[in-house]
Amino acid sequence: MSLPAGVHCSPLPPSVEEYRALRVLAGLSPKTAEAAARGLPNTVFGVSLREGDRLLAMGRIIGDGGCFLQVVDIAVVPDRQGQGLGKAVMQQLDEWLRGHAVGAYVSLIADGQAHRLYAQFGFALTAPRSVGMAKVVA
Repeated sequence: MSLPAGVHCSPLPPSVEEYRALRVLAGLSPKTAEAAARGLPNTVFGVSLREGDRLLAMGRIIGDGGCFLQVVDIAVVPDRQGQGLGKAVMQQLDEWLRGHAVGAYVSLIADGQAHRLYAQFGFALTAPRSVGMAKVVA
């Protein structure tokens, strides 16, 4: 998949400030500066799509690097949603997974209708065999 003119892909997660801002803009839960500063350096693989210096989209893979990985933080700025940027992020993550994650269990949590995007990359619903569970520690 080619990127729109003027958009480039960086194989790095965004800065703490950009990460926090994009999560909120894209409708994801906010993260504290402390949590983001601790978490982002532990990214196994991440990508940022930019137009000039502006962060348009991001995605990360986290985990132990071998047995278990999770796709997280797929986010696109609202004014660029529906233009294939989320799919471009997933394509980059999927290419990395196919080259580096042989034998790993890769999971994600799909919000809303995002499962349709993830299905294009081989992700399948796990229910009823298993269901996702979550806990937020305050």
